[in-house]
Amino acid sequence: MMLYPPVAELVSKTGNRYQLVNLVARRARAISAAAEENGTILDKKPVSAAIDEVYTGKLTIEKR
Repeated sequence: MMLYPPVAELVSKTGNRYQLVNLVARRARAISAAAEENGTILDKKPVSAAIDEVYTGKLTIEKR
């Protein structure tokens, strides 16, 4: 079974797996909360949307 997008590519965009999981979880919760607040029905699951945002470069980690 092939996962898309590949986890290795997502990890390379965030630095490590811990940061990837943390970033995706935070964004997924924000997407879910916004949809609930607005009464919006989501086309796809919040985690999938957050992963897509990381993969496309829309969502990144701020370097300090």
